[in-house]
Amino acid sequence: MNSTNESIRRKPLRLWPGLVAAALLLLFRFVIPAVAPDATIAGIPTMVIGVLSGLLGGLVIVGWWVFFSRAPWSERLAVVVFMIAVLFATSRFIHISIRTGAMGFLFPVLAIPVLTLAFVAAVFVTRRLSNQTRRIIIAATIVVACGGWLLVRTGGFTADFDHDFAWRWSQTAEERLLAQGSDEPVVPATTLAAAKTGADWPGFRGAGRDGVVHGAGIATDWSKSPPVELWRRPIGPAWSSFAVSGDLLYTQEQRGADE
Repeated sequence: MNSTNESIRRKPLRLWPGLVAAALLLLFRFVIPAVAPDATIAGIPTMVIGVLSGLLGGLVIVGWWVFFSRAPWSERLAVVVFMIAVLFATSRFIHISIRTGAMGFLFPVLAIPVLTLAFVAAVFVTRRLSNQTRRIIIAATIVVACGGWLLVRTGGFTADFDHDFAWRWSQTAEERLLAQGSDEPVVPATTLAAAKTGADWPGFRGAGRDGVVHGAGIATDWSKSPPVELWRRPIGPAWSSFAVSGDLLYTQEQRGADE
């Protein structure tokens, strides 16, 4: 009888602020950057807006839960403490590429939006269940949303600034390259000679450090005159530019512990 009366007296959860916050987070963090990655809003790239909205949206969802959800106060505070504890525990065991990425900020940037979205979904699905059942499902959702990051690693960013995610146990591109050995075939000199134009590029952004090539004409309509690949050689991870002198191209790469 007491349990029944308690259920009757308990106000239903106030869900709409959390659902609105989750919808906006989903839109600005994932949908817009995926649909229009090169666009800007008020002069700010959508990719930057996505990162910031992911963190801000997560904070708004936590604020909704603590101050406006109508859940029992013990449950409100326990959920926040549990989220922080699981995030911290997960950060101790994630792959080093995620733990140290973006100067140590990559994991919270990735995990907080996913965690808070999953949390809102769990609260919505369990809204009519008993307190005990709801708490168990919410706790399990938090663990899964955080623990999933233990299974992946990142190789950095692609040319489109997407994350190069892969399973944690799979070989990295560098490991595959090292497994091939260091005896890649050298490109025939005749092939390189075909590309020689006499215009050297002695360092970063060229001789004048202005990114300008003088005395050269380049067909910019690549649909009519696409560039032709003359040679290819695998290299390790690098962010270095190229320097060109005659038939030789210089850059920097990482192979294991060697640069």
